[in-house]
Amino acid sequence: MNRKNRMRWILRGTAAAWCAAGCLGMAQETEAQRTEVLETEIAGKGETILESGKTAAEEHETEIIISDDGILVDGEAASEDTEAAVYVGAEIIYYKEGQDETYGAGSKKEEHSEKDAARHTVITITKPGTYRVSGTLAAGQIAVDLGEDAKEDEAAVVNLILDNADITCEVAPAIIVYHVYECGSDDTEEATKDVDVTDTAGFHLILADGSTNTVNGSHVAKIYKEGTTAEDIENGEAKKAHKYDAAIESNMSFSIDAQAEGSGQLTVNADNEGIETKLHMTINGGTIVVNANDDSINASEDGVSVITINGGTIFCDSGYGDGDEGDGIDSNGWIVINDGKITACANARSQDSGLDSDCGVYINGGTVLASGHMYDEISADSAQRFMVLGFQEEVEEGQIIVLEDTDGAVRSAFCAANDYSIAVYSTPELVDGDYRLYLADSVEGDLSGGIYTNITDCAGKVQLSYTGTQVGGMGFGGPQGGREPGGMPDGERPEGIPNGEKPEGMPDGEKPEGMPDGERPEGVPDGEKPEGMPEGEKPEEMPEISQDGGFDVTAEPNVVFSVSGLQNFFGRIAAAENI
Repeated sequence: MNRKNRMRWILRGTAAAWCAAGCLGMAQETEAQRTEVLETEIAGKGETILESGKTAAEEHETEIIISDDGILVDGEAASEDTEAAVYVGAEIIYYKEGQDETYGAGSKKEEHSEKDAARHTVITITKPGTYRVSGTLAAGQIAVDLGEDAKEDEAAVVNLILDNADITCEVAPAIIVYHVYECGSDDTEEATKDVDVTDTAGFHLILADGSTNTVNGSHVAKIYKEGTTAEDIENGEAKKAHKYDAAIESNMSFSIDAQAEGSGQLTVNADNEGIETKLHMTINGGTIVVNANDDSINASEDGVSVITINGGTIFCDSGYGDGDEGDGIDSNGWIVINDGKITACANARSQDSGLDSDCGVYINGGTVLASGHMYDEISADSAQRFMVLGFQEEVEEGQIIVLEDTDGAVRSAFCAANDYSIAVYSTPELVDGDYRLYLADSVEGDLSGGIYTNITDCAGKVQLSYTGTQVGGMGFGGPQGGREPGGMPDGERPEGIPNGEKPEGMPDGEKPEGMPDGERPEGVPDGEKPEGMPEGEKPEEMPEISQDGGFDVTAEPNVVFSVSGLQNFFGRIAAAENI
């Protein structure tokens, strides 16, 4: 019987079991006695389900209050006993400075001193259950480690509720999951895109209703196993002991959920990747903002991993700080989007995509804006129509694109966080018919994560036209010139795109050590081109769009963007008067 079905099983004769265990009438039992008997039942039967439909462990929430003055667990100072359900005092895993080549593959920039590492408080969760975290920790980490045997144990499940939590780690991930139950398999022969770990994962990150949570994290470069030699490295035989790429890192499949109202918010600021799983990830709700120096959201098992999005508002800015690359959402297996509002912006300085996967991207629902300098093919087996827009000239960050029907009614409007030349746009409101596309100075409506809703008006429109349609392959390359009119004023960010806030208590103008340099006006990357690059020119390795490379070139510019069927490609888009 799998865990999901067992969760629905109600133990019959609960009162009799209590009586048999303690020979006490229910009216005479104290709460402590009932809890003790229930724990005995759980130990004997694995998962006894209460009348609420929850296990006893899930019925009880352990409260963890974090602060720089100390950690409280259910109102008491946290234990240092490694056998406790929650303890403090574990050494943090980080990339040490001053090591030789046999230590690891990290760069000088990725090294940290013993002094910096020692300032961090590691809070380790060792038992299954539900843990609610609140407060602020300026130098620390939450680690989940239920032991190596947990991978095969369906009961080894941790629910971590963030309830106005602010966690900063300068030398490693701020939240890391080492060992819990793994519901998936890394067998490539059995791999499929149809994976949803909402009910089966061993780790669930949950955003409490009404909460605002911030995670500022670093990463750990590859550290070799002890005993590695220079010869091992030269022969490609060096074995990895540790490597953790993201501010929130999980070795196991996990889900991100919101509580009933779906009003919880999470902002992740990362000096490398934002949120990563070694296998599968399912996102179901909440508002999630990821500002990353590399991929914002990543799943890393080749040919197996699946990122499934069923809901929530997700904003990925992979141009944060001084990173040189980064996809918005990247899976080494599949990406499947079923619902939600997703904005995924690749790094403006690289040939990356808003949505990038090795095995296929499927858009079945929701509103999706993916921007970058590369188009990673959206599957023809998707369930929802989409447009692929290839611009002749780079579109500036914050520049508003408006889609109108031929009657002049605004159907959609959106803007990206970084400069781009390729955009994928999909929404349930995109139906067969004719549309017109514009740049706009401003739009009146509700803006969340770069996507407008409830639009009432727009101003400063410049009509766009295209001279190419895709005929096979990706077909889209990079920009060929300067910027179009109609963008936001220099240095401004369109209203409604979330800001990344610095950790509480950090002196003005300073970042946590190890976090990327570079100022970011109002939480937004400045979108600068590579140093020394003249305005309007593309990076050196960005390909030109040839007259016919991947496109049928139309005889005349066309201002009517006709949507018909699932896939709709439009290339060499520019201001109508410039073609």
